[in-house]
Amino acid sequence: MSSWSRAFICTDAIPTRYRHDTARQFLTNPVYSGKNPEVGSVGKPVNITRRFTLLAGAAALAGCAGPSKFRTYRGPEVTRVIVDKGAREMFLLHQGSTLKRYKIDLGFAPDGHKQFEGDGKTPEGDYLIDRRNPNSAYHLSLGISYPNEADIAYARLLGKSPGGDIFIHGEAKTFAFLKSDWTAGCISVKNREMEDIYAMVRNGTPITLYG
Repeated sequence: MSSWSRAFICTDAIPTRYRHDTARQFLTNPVYSGKNPEVGSVGKPVNITRRFTLLAGAAALAGCAGPSKFRTYRGPEVTRVIVDKGAREMFLLHQGSTLKRYKIDLGFAPDGHKQFEGDGKTPEGDYLIDRRNPNSAYHLSLGISYPNEADIAYARLLGKSPGGDIFIHGEAKTFAFLKSDWTAGCISVKNREMEDIYAMVRNGTPITLYG
């Protein structure tokens, strides 16, 4: 499985810099196990025509069902998520060691910290992964705890709403994701990679974003 993915994220916070050498560490592929159904064998002898028919039917059923988007992760715990907005990369870390690295897309105005609703920026600063949506319109999604108290206070000084609903999520069902930095402030990755991220990252995991 490729360790690279396209991702999308939303905006706001005080940047906390992390050393780029840590972010560039060697990536290891953690162990996954999908929840795909197994197809059993037929116990009794069958002729070639019957066997072909059975196999064709099983293949058709498997094609209709498709693999589950919910995966099981049994590797090291993800203790922090790092988003390098400038490099368009996201890292899943375990105690400072890089487990996975993904290429990402950001909001349509990616430079700088998110300040108010509709500015198209992805936040910067320290937050938490605080919720998840298995029924996301973008395949799967993990919520980021923007806005914090400082974000709310600053937006009020501007006479605006700070916005919210900043997520790490998969691809859009339209062709919008074919453009770079296409989100309204979220972080976007490929659907397959989002399945891994969804399995690996627990609620309460710290996330740091910087430009």
